[in-house]
Amino acid sequence: MSSTFSAAEVKTFCELSVSLAMPRRRGKLKHLMISIGECRSPYEVFVMTAHQAPKEARTPLSEFPVSDKCLGETPRFDDAPAWIYNHDNPYLHGVYAPTTRELNQDKLEVIGELPTDLRGTYYRNGANPVFEPKNRYHPFDGDGMVHALHVSDDGARYVNRWIETPAYTDEGAAGESVSPGVMGPFDYSVSEFGIKDTSNTDIFCLNGDLVSLWYNAGNPIALDPMTLETRKAFHLDGRNKPKMSAHSKVDWRTGELLYFDYNDTPPYMTYGVANAKGEVVHEVPIDLPGARLPHDIGFTKNFTVLHDLPFFHDLDVLKNHKLRVLTFHRDIPTRFGLIPRFGESNTVRWFDCEPCYILHVSNCWEDDDWVIMDGCRSVNPMPRAYGDEGELSHMLAYMRLEANNYRWRFNLVTGEVREGDIDDLNTEFNKTNPLYGGQKSRYAYHQYIPTHDEGGYTLRFTGLVKYDNETGESGRYDYGVGVLGSEAVYAPKVGATSESEEDDGYVVNFVHDTKDWSSWFCVFDAKDIEQGPIAKVRLPGRVPAGFHATWVPQSR
Repeated sequence: MSSTFSAAEVKTFCELSVSLAMPRRRGKLKHLMISIGECRSPYEVFVMTAHQAPKEARTPLSEFPVSDKCLGETPRFDDAPAWIYNHDNPYLHGVYAPTTRELNQDKLEVIGELPTDLRGTYYRNGANPVFEPKNRYHPFDGDGMVHALHVSDDGARYVNRWIETPAYTDEGAAGESVSPGVMGPFDYSVSEFGIKDTSNTDIFCLNGDLVSLWYNAGNPIALDPMTLETRKAFHLDGRNKPKMSAHSKVDWRTGELLYFDYNDTPPYMTYGVANAKGEVVHEVPIDLPGARLPHDIGFTKNFTVLHDLPFFHDLDVLKNHKLRVLTFHRDIPTRFGLIPRFGESNTVRWFDCEPCYILHVSNCWEDDDWVIMDGCRSVNPMPRAYGDEGELSHMLAYMRLEANNYRWRFNLVTGEVREGDIDDLNTEFNKTNPLYGGQKSRYAYHQYIPTHDEGGYTLRFTGLVKYDNETGESGRYDYGVGVLGSEAVYAPKVGATSESEEDDGYVVNFVHDTKDWSSWFCVFDAKDIEQGPIAKVRLPGRVPAGFHATWVPQSR
């Protein structure tokens, strides 16, 4: 809910983002003056309020104007919890509506033919809330649920299960939502993080465990890779704390896990390396100027690339008001720190770059005196909010993603930085061939994300884009009218190595057809994604949209 507030009151809002003279994409300057009480300030202010009517006062709605605008319609599902219809929130409806079903089914219908050299599992994590939230719902708040599509000689099997985090278990015992969500207010008596650790963001496989991760550097959870049953809290041998951020990376060349976490108290970041058995072999604190919200790291054969980004929260507001306030600091450079894989804290070398936020790295490698990093760059991490989207307008703006394919180059001898666009198309959720992780690669597979002006009122993927990052050329496959995708990952052919041709394999993902609410597993020829899927598997139930995915070969 937007209103007029005193200058002091401005800092009491959750996820309020202040952007100092924030430039829009393509270099256009946006410098808004807004009223804050009796003063005026050159800030762009975004407010997301947390509170809503008490549960006992909530009743099913007859109209959903915001969800209808964002999604086209608000369908009724028999496999979704009834409470979602108490809320006009697009991220609880349509392709985002949670499911109440856990399934395990084999002998699935296949259209086309699954390649005989495609063997392994596609895993995808995402939000799937069980109970009606205490406060306003943010899509990061949903309980984690993993969906898996196993491909074997026996055909295709689909499994999905909730991740049984401590919060999931506690709320199950209470029979209601207990933990607050991203929009606050933070409550450290309920959670060590102040909000629910959902483990709903990312996923990797190490030493026989499938491991789920949370974007806010939560406590990872170990799952059974076949059944998805929760085994236990995941803990690296030799480490005195479990915290680990999403996008900690497994290097397929060495089997090592390169991990990081971050905190609101020193050390503000920790970086470490575990071997393929899950034993810590190296860990060091990283000196940062203050609390930060990094989202990813990159790695080469010899270095890890750490992120210090100028989009972070105000610790005083969090302490005094239990709410998170994010500011994009246009006057602070983005810094990338190169640390030798087993380097000490004082060996980090920082490179200053143009201010930006970066969610996801494609790949990094060394080229003579240079380290190259490809990824997606955002110069506007908080897009414009629209008043006709109601009291959730600023949350909806926060979730819209403006980013493009970008390359940074760091010279290890001179300290020079070179950076620039590979392309300006709005894409993200970028992935590469994991066999090429840390070594020179050429191709990346992104999701096309329509902007607000193109009808992208919520975060949605409408097409698969293959980039040749050497030339900037791209090929694109649009999923079709009413069809939305999930993150697509590269699946190497059976027996492939890092010496194999880089794109001689497959790209796989889930897609969701909103015309009949069917969900599909799609297999693309990585050399020619524009021809569309060469095989499709009909999934036995509706699969909600989610976050990150990975492919684990049968041999691993």
